Amino acid sequence: MAGFFLRWFLAFALLAATFNPTGYSYVGWARDNLNAELPMVVLGGLLLLVGYIIYLRATLRSIGGFGMLLVLAIAGALVWVLYDLGLLRLEEGAARIWLGLGILSLVLGIGLSWSHVRRRISGQSDMDDVSA
Repeated sequence: MAGFFLRWFLAFALLAATFNPTGYSYVGWARDNLNAELPMVVLGGLLLLVGYIIYLRATLRSIGGFGMLLVLAIAGALVWVLYDLGLLRLEEGAARIWLGLGILSLVLGIGLSWSHVRRRISGQSDMDDVSA
């Protein structure tokens, strides 16, 4: 379980480093420094892109596009239930952004962890295609 939470946290860190409502993110920094530090902006963007490629590729390989939509739908339904019960307030824009980052990171965290979960449940391991 600790491995899942680590993968989820790293996905959240990647998303929050890219954009968050505090202004301390790649998007805010790049917007303010595009002309002055263009090489650093490009380098930072490429490093974030590598992180997204790793997460998205692993997620697509493990749960696929339909699985991603299913996790998003379940998370959306949970948010709806919590809002309907009055346990969640969404009036503040920053809270909605943080909630969205949490849900998207949950999708990526589940995608990166799903092969481990499936192996424990079924006893079967996933293998990448290896050409001979």
